[in-house]
Amino acid sequence: MSEAASYSVRDGIAVITMNNPPVNGLGSVLRPGIMDGIKKAAADPAVKALVLIGSAKAFSGGADIREFNTPKMTVPPSLQEINQAQDDFPKPMVAAIGGFALGGGLELALACHYRVALPKSQLGLPEVKLGLLPGSGGTQRLPRVVGAAQGIQMMTTGNSIPAEKALALGLVDEIVQGDLLEGAIAFAKKLNKPKRIRDLSVKVEGDPKAFFEKARAEVGKASRGFPAPLEIVACVEAAVNLPFEEGRKVERAGFQRLVEGNESKAMRHMFFAERQTAKIPDVPDDTPTRPIRSAAVIGAGTMGGGIAMNFANVGIPVSMMDVTQEAVDKGFKKIKDNYASTVSKGRLKQEEMDKRISLIKTITKLEDAKDADIVIEAVFERMDVKQDMFRKLDAVMKPGAILASNTSTLDVNAIAAVTRRPQDVIGTHFFSPANVMRLLEVVRGAKTAKDVLATTMKLGKTIKKVAVVSGVCDGFIGNRMVEKYGQQSLFLIDEGCSPQQVDAAAYKWGMAMGPLAMGDMAGLDIGWEIRKRRTIERPDFIYSKVGDKVAELGRYGQKTGKGWYRYDLPNRTPIPDPEVENIISDYRKEKNIQTRKISDEEIVERLIYALVNEAAYILEEGIAQRASDVDMVYLSGYGFPPYRGGPMFYADTIGLKNVLNSIQRFQTGYQGAVWKPAPLLVKLAKEGKTFNG
Repeated sequence: MSEAASYSVRDGIAVITMNNPPVNGLGSVLRPGIMDGIKKAAADPAVKALVLIGSAKAFSGGADIREFNTPKMTVPPSLQEINQAQDDFPKPMVAAIGGFALGGGLELALACHYRVALPKSQLGLPEVKLGLLPGSGGTQRLPRVVGAAQGIQMMTTGNSIPAEKALALGLVDEIVQGDLLEGAIAFAKKLNKPKRIRDLSVKVEGDPKAFFEKARAEVGKASRGFPAPLEIVACVEAAVNLPFEEGRKVERAGFQRLVEGNESKAMRHMFFAERQTAKIPDVPDDTPTRPIRSAAVIGAGTMGGGIAMNFANVGIPVSMMDVTQEAVDKGFKKIKDNYASTVSKGRLKQEEMDKRISLIKTITKLEDAKDADIVIEAVFERMDVKQDMFRKLDAVMKPGAILASNTSTLDVNAIAAVTRRPQDVIGTHFFSPANVMRLLEVVRGAKTAKDVLATTMKLGKTIKKVAVVSGVCDGFIGNRMVEKYGQQSLFLIDEGCSPQQVDAAAYKWGMAMGPLAMGDMAGLDIGWEIRKRRTIERPDFIYSKVGDKVAELGRYGQKTGKGWYRYDLPNRTPIPDPEVENIISDYRKEKNIQTRKISDEEIVERLIYALVNEAAYILEEGIAQRASDVDMVYLSGYGFPPYRGGPMFYADTIGLKNVLNSIQRFQTGYQGAVWKPAPLLVKLAKEGKTFNG
């Protein structure tokens, strides 16, 4: 037996205990121990049944994904070989599930003949969240127990179910009250013979052909661009139509296709990238942090209200301040409406809403926020307004309070400079709507103290955000890059594209929405304001004035019912508008621009490579710590498709040499002067390396 699994016999019942912390991952160190135990129990005539158990907190979290695409993945025995040994085992075998049985962990439990579980244990096959399908019989066994519809639903969403629901579905045979091992042994003693799932048939509602046609249509629509969900449907169809072993072959072929494909590699990259963001080279993990027991938010608008909700959601009392009672009342009402909407959809209980609302206090005087451990300023995005507010905060906030700015582009050092405590100042750039969007850019000023940075990163985790550290520059990581993306979208319109062609190409490629529709949602007045500032600060900044022409007519997007598109509010579906076509046409004539037909492929390359090239500058300047941080900014804040892994990972899969060749080609085209290849991109392309190497 390996150290990761122990074997004992209790009263005629063999017990294999998995002990591979933290989640009993079924890696190369644990699998041999399980197999040895099964063989021992099979060979011992004194053994009447076998119990396979983990700990009360974890049966098994499944495969060790760090071993994927490495030799360790194939170290014998494989999970499939263990499953075969389970099928061949001549005596009853019981999985005793505590905490969770997920992925390969649930496949291991499904290959046991019976399953018992502690109350509230979670059972699921979440492989789809890594761009994969269950590869060790899960797609064949689960539907045989719960039926085709429930099996597809569980595997294509990847969401787990509690033991109580699993009992109702027949996935669990008994819920154990009290000690799990004692309960499992008592259950095993009552058994006479094995009951193999592989011998069952799959229940399908109605005609199988019609059922799977409908399933494909629904899953395809819900999983736009993701290959794994449709592969899962094909595997369940095989479970219905083919003998068990033939179905297993279909599953294995699907798994191999996915594990070797870019989509799964991208989603696994995303999984590890998210965990990397918290690592800051010069701020050790054991850096002391300041306690955050209360918070204050200055500004009761959309951003301020959304930020306040983040604190209330995790039980931290928060004061929300604005200059008039009318403004705070309006902001507070919006918060209540937001919560009420979530309650009406069944995603929040009324008592939980009441509890959260009770944690939000409205104030109109800064002095009333003075005792907060952190104050987040969410006032108008203009340097003089921000600096004025920070002078006031410096005067009233208690010593040791963190002074944070929700600026999206401005210089955090210039904001910190007006205080007597620049070490306590940091940028916390939330994304709208702040109570929904997962990204939080944490902007580290030149004088930001290490404990302030560590505290803010920890707070980001507490309020369930993906916190990514950025250095100080105009726009930080995300908005600095998106400016180049927007710049290209307008150049594409200059050259002959319609807004809907640009947006459709980006959407079809996988973006949550196109750049023009995104502008309409954010508000075209914001981009217009930034461009006006750019003209003064950076006269060399080249951009198309076509966006200004739209904004000058008061077309600010969804908020005014007109932007690049027309909107029949409250319906926010974009409708192409002839007035915009005229604005664009007049602008082209005024600038004497020769239009041409532009392919969707060129649209996507120009938009995405503009992001990549700017990000290479950002990395070189040390604004972002690592390429995977840039990827996380775009995956969690800008609607970048997860199955492409973020801009930098995508560039790696295309090949940096190919990206550079395209950029050099764009240098010879319209407004080619803006395409200056980043030295880091040139260097890595030349050396045949990657950003995420």
